Amino acid sequence: MHSRKPWRLAAAVAASLVLATACGSGSDSESGASAETRVFEADNGKITIPAEPKRVVATGYAVPVLIEAGAELVGISSWKRGLPLMTPEDRKTYDDMNKIAGDTAAETNYEAIAKADPDLIVIGVPAPVLGDLDMKRLESIAPTVAIGPTVPSAWRELSFRQSDAAGRSGQHAKAKAAYEKKAGELKAKYEDALSGLKFGHVGEYGDVSAGTFMREFGKSWGTNIAQDIGVTYYGEVKKKGGGSKDVSETPSVEELPESLGDADAITYSLEPDGKPGESVKYALDSELWKNLPAVKDDKAFGIRYTEAATYESAMRTLDEIDKALAPLLEK
Repeated sequence: MHSRKPWRLAAAVAASLVLATACGSGSDSESGASAETRVFEADNGKITIPAEPKRVVATGYAVPVLIEAGAELVGISSWKRGLPLMTPEDRKTYDDMNKIAGDTAAETNYEAIAKADPDLIVIGVPAPVLGDLDMKRLESIAPTVAIGPTVPSAWRELSFRQSDAAGRSGQHAKAKAAYEKKAGELKAKYEDALSGLKFGHVGEYGDVSAGTFMREFGKSWGTNIAQDIGVTYYGEVKKKGGGSKDVSETPSVEELPESLGDADAITYSLEPDGKPGESVKYALDSELWKNLPAVKDDKAFGIRYTEAATYESAMRTLDEIDKALAPLLEK
């Protein structure tokens, strides 16, 4: 599996977490700096942060969000899995930026963070991963807010909170409005074609060695953006396991007929190069897959960029969904 899996595994084992919303501009009466600081409600508590941060360090899911929002970044963790979704401009920003951590929380370089002299640190990792970080050390360097993912579809709220902490909620609102406009247009375009269709989705985190495939339900990585244009994903996990395991499961490939036999149509995740990854290909190569009613009816559609977790990158996902589902308009 590729480099993004360590972060995903942590999200998958996350216990059900309650999303906290960011407080609006407040005051810090004890310090007398009411115009300069505010209290922000993060996963790690209520943290006093600069009202307008000027030197921000970002890690994990906060990296693409804050690059897109134009935050005043002075250091980021690497985020290799998101590179295919970046615009050329954002990719240049990413490449030129000081890297203060690797792709996992355990690869954090505290000396590099201190040297960057941040006035705010935004930690964008799942709550269980915080145990891999020396939070006290980070807090000794600068105010540190943890704003990490829960279920995959929560990227909308997550990206708002991260942008808000960095003082860029206005830019986030513009990106959100553009996304919602485009999603609304596609919803109208496909309204008749999608009416009455029950979809299933095959994701890319099955385990070939264990003989499993990944079935994703609504609000999961491969489904949540398609849902915004009116795609209906039926069913739910048999047993919720917290985090992404609340909206996805990994049955045996022998269970394909039981899992997806009632689907009128099926979507499945593709890699950025347009080809199915190893675990998706494993399912697609099965004779059981080829005999599914939706597959025999030519209603199986591969979609790129299903892991978008920002409004800007999700715009590209909408384009891919539009291309993939276009045959439905001809039926």
